[in-house]
Amino acid sequence: MLKFVKTLLLTFALSLSSTSFAAEFDHNYSAWNNLLAKHVKWLPDNKQTAVDYAGFQKDRQALKALLNDWSAVGQTEFNSFSKNQQMAFLINAYNGFTIELILTKYPKIKSIKDIGGVFSSPWKQEFFTLLGQKRHLDWIEHEQLRPKYKEPRVHAAVNCASLGCPALRNEAFTAAKLNAQLDDGMRRFLGDPSRNRVKNGELQISPIFKWFAEDFEKGHQGFNEVKDVFAKWAKEMSADPEIVDKLASKSLPVAYTEYDWSLNDIKR
Repeated sequence: MLKFVKTLLLTFALSLSSTSFAAEFDHNYSAWNNLLAKHVKWLPDNKQTAVDYAGFQKDRQALKALLNDWSAVGQTEFNSFSKNQQMAFLINAYNGFTIELILTKYPKIKSIKDIGGVFSSPWKQEFFTLLGQKRHLDWIEHEQLRPKYKEPRVHAAVNCASLGCPALRNEAFTAAKLNAQLDDGMRRFLGDPSRNRVKNGELQISPIFKWFAEDFEKGHQGFNEVKDVFAKWAKEMSADPEIVDKLASKSLPVAYTEYDWSLNDIKR
């Protein structure tokens, strides 16, 4: 009987400990926010950012500490998060672990694609733990974020450390600001003529919209086809009323731009 009581008390104590830990998780991501504000800068056009990887390298212990905190979150705790908290967690994890991956080879690389080899994609390397198991970056994006949350704007949130990618924000994603942050990311990305533009009578857009076309064709956020995205944010792409009308009416033919895999390093 005494042994049973002791076991019961231990179980109760562990339960309280787990609950306390979950309550202490920083959904404001203060440490991550500070690092981003310090080492990620908006370029003058406010459409793209540059990352100070050398600065992150100097603060690598601080980065590793917060990544370890995220790795300590188990599946049960994660399940207790709200939908927006889960999405913010996964987006921040993707971006944070991507920076850590770059730092494993920096400054000897010019692109994230320099990491790995012909048969070893950087996005398939299981170099971190998340929700209790070894994971790779593709697991976060293609096995969690895209299929489970069905939010096409996430493509303007996760950052692949490349110039062709939508900007890495210089602030953490949080549940409270998630919708506004996703919208802002799309506006900035679509408003960047180096990646999306109307030229020579064509809607010339990032290959992201080709690679992940299905995410924009399922009715989520009111998108039933890729052109719906550009119709919604037509005024972000041009100040010319005629072009805005053509985008809104979805009458322009689509062509895809070249994706720039160069590292989004501030030293450039």
